[in-house]
Amino acid sequence: MSGLIANFPADGVVTINRVILRPEYSLDDLQERVAFLCENVKTYHSDTGFIGGFVALNSGAVSNEGSTVGQAVESPMKGKEALIITFWKSFDEHEESHKSDTFQPLFKQVLELCENGNEEIAYEMLWSGQAYSGADAEKAREAKALHAA
Repeated sequence: MSGLIANFPADGVVTINRVILRPEYSLDDLQERVAFLCENVKTYHSDTGFIGGFVALNSGAVSNEGSTVGQAVESPMKGKEALIITFWKSFDEHEESHKSDTFQPLFKQVLELCENGNEEIAYEMLWSGQAYSGADAEKAREAKALHAA
């Protein structure tokens, strides 16, 4: 494992929420509610296990080079599916954060937007890494050329 996520421990936990936006809500609604929720977690849980996170929106692009299930042109979830991904020192600390009186009302407001309800899955990090610098990438290619079987 590498230092892609600063201060992420080797035994840390990654949680992923998949949000599918109800048709009656806008992306602005989602961004606003998730921003309030994320600010709350940073404020009240940065010293109780929270390390960081990000929110990603389905752009609609489907990689035909990286997909093995047909040659889709565009994801039907474009603009309405988001992933909320957080990094924690432990699963227990994550669970305690959700019991917080300040967290629960904001969490419920995000859930109102969700067509799919909510299922938050916890994962153990197996690997993370950053890209090589240009010089390091060249050295890696040279080493592969010399030593790869």
